[in-house]
Amino acid sequence: MAKETGRKLVASNRKARHDYLIEDTYEAGLVLMGTEVKALRMGRASLVDGWAGFDRDDELWLEGVHIPEYFNGTWNNHTPRRRRKLLLHRRELNKILQATRETGHTIVPLSLYFKDGRAKVELAVAKGKKNYDKRHALRERQDNREAARAMSARTRGED
Repeated sequence: MAKETGRKLVASNRKARHDYLIEDTYEAGLVLMGTEVKALRMGRASLVDGWAGFDRDDELWLEGVHIPEYFNGTWNNHTPRRRRKLLLHRRELNKILQATRETGHTIVPLSLYFKDGRAKVELAVAKGKKNYDKRHALRERQDNREAARAMSARTRGED
């Protein structure tokens, strides 16, 4: 069997970029059970309520991510919202730990994917946006869209 190459996206958290100001991103490996891997390969997962946090031993854990039960699994199937350990280098863990000690910073998962056959999660150290920041970002995106539309209409009119 040929080894899988490339990147296959399983789930993304698009709302995280709206709700948080992303400061830094990291790629982490996941410790998964066999049925979780099979469910992910079917493309079923949700990162909406997901977050990551440190325990007493300064290990990083992914929590709140929903990977549904593998329907062909047996009695040893996994629980959908269990804690999953994240694999990072120690210096990356220390950097993330230092960043999250600052007020208002948190760790959110941005995407879950397979890279060369291994399950990975893209994490972000983020700071929560206020409502007026969200409205400002939406307004800015809408203004850019209108400007691009006007430019394309003008160039079409000249041709």
